Amino acid sequence: MTGLDPQIARVLARMPAASRAEVDAAEARRASRVRAQVLRRDVQSVDRVSDRTVRTSAGDVAVRIYASAGASLPVLVFLHGGGWVVGDLDGPDALCRTLADRAHCMVVSVDYPLAPEHKFPAALEASYGVVGWVRDAAGELGADPDRMAVGGESAGGNLAAVIAQVSRDRGGPALSLQLLITPALDHAFDTASYLENAEGYGLTRREM
Repeated sequence: MTGLDPQIARVLARMPAASRAEVDAAEARRASRVRAQVLRRDVQSVDRVSDRTVRTSAGDVAVRIYASAGASLPVLVFLHGGGWVVGDLDGPDALCRTLADRAHCMVVSVDYPLAPEHKFPAALEASYGVVGWVRDAAGELGADPDRMAVGGESAGGNLAAVIAQVSRDRGGPALSLQLLITPALDHAFDTASYLENAEGYGLTRREM
């Protein structure tokens, strides 16, 4: 880890070493929750946090809404990472709180259905359904439907990028911004980055 940023080195030192590639989905989800708790520090306080259930064409979806003070806030629909197999509303909780506070916006975090129980395109359709619900319920939520964004991390970044295209092609909600954090946008595993960082940095090439 020569040359690794000291803050990242400290985070990696605290992470459990178990590989998600060697376990089934249930154990991978348990390990992911453990990782999230280990890495979690004091969370940012925001004005409002509430849990809701949204009905979509892919079934009911749980969402968690974070809002800074104010009315008619810009709104970000956020999709967690986890390879489409792991992840929940608690994993990105600290990040969503920080985004809501520092960007002075509303964040709607989505607990989309996971594989392998829910096969493609369930996660996409459920997440896209939440985007439509946010637009339609904007007045009730205190959000501005003309300032909507979609974002996510890793697998969630993939979903966010695809939702932007689907929304465009289906004449869905007009989106002002994509916030893509290490998005999975290619299925090639032979790039220089994949080869140089295959081991030792938390997420391995084999796990991907």
